[in-house]
Amino acid sequence: MPSVAEAIAAAADRLRVAGIPEPRLEAASLVDLTLQRGRTFLTAHPEYELTSDEVARFTEYLTRREGREPLQYIRGTQEFYGLEFDVTPDVLIPRPETEGLVEAALEYAGRIKLPRILDIGVGSACIAVTMLHEIEGATGVAVDVSKNAIEVAKRNAAKHGVIDRLEFVLSDVYAALPPERFDVIVSNPPYVSSNDIPSLPEELAFEPRNALTDDNDGLSIIRRIAAGAPEYLRQGGSIFIEIGLGQADEARDLFASDLWESVDLLPDLQGIPRVVQARLKTLGDIP
Repeated sequence: MPSVAEAIAAAADRLRVAGIPEPRLEAASLVDLTLQRGRTFLTAHPEYELTSDEVARFTEYLTRREGREPLQYIRGTQEFYGLEFDVTPDVLIPRPETEGLVEAALEYAGRIKLPRILDIGVGSACIAVTMLHEIEGATGVAVDVSKNAIEVAKRNAAKHGVIDRLEFVLSDVYAALPPERFDVIVSNPPYVSSNDIPSLPEELAFEPRNALTDDNDGLSIIRRIAAGAPEYLRQGGSIFIEIGLGQADEARDLFASDLWESVDLLPDLQGIPRVVQARLKTLGDIP
């Protein structure tokens, strides 16, 4: 049976040939996932020989990763904002860029007593669950077009103790939502243009297409969210929408009417405009 060091070296070679970035790091992650003893164990015991059962598990994980399946789906979890979320191919893998949306929304919602939050396109619920986890007493509604995604979202809400404060609605944007006003609307919608799909990394083929792209220009869902928001936001409430590269101007223009004020574009860690934030005027502010 191979030792830890031998398994990592052999796997790194295979992953390198498959075109996986940082193959040795990924190989070590697969061995760690197989052994479930922590990364320190790998460093401290490179001579440890895998059992036959461990070799079988490791070989399965390696074959899947070699085929470009994301490590997060193989592992079944992904960390986001310091919390661990269950992920399956029914939901997008939470990404660091979305943490910027959460930080901005938290800064705003944290100043409101018992804020009511609407998350459109909940997916894994990383946005809604994180906000409710961080703001005591906050409640929310989470919508998605995918029943399977909602089931994953419910698991994550239960996992982090906010299931009793988060309602779930199977809905295409606002279509099935009952009339209600929210303090905050948040969304990480499918904003990838259909023209950009062929150039995406191979791993993205494993993620749900309808959560990645609108099969249009990448802005059609964002337009619907922006157009319907005044019917679901309280006066003075704010909306936060994650957007893609090159969409900043068009996204900002969606909030150019007299109903909106304080329209801002928030950059990600690379300085790319990643979130459009807009505040609905109060009735007295509207001409």
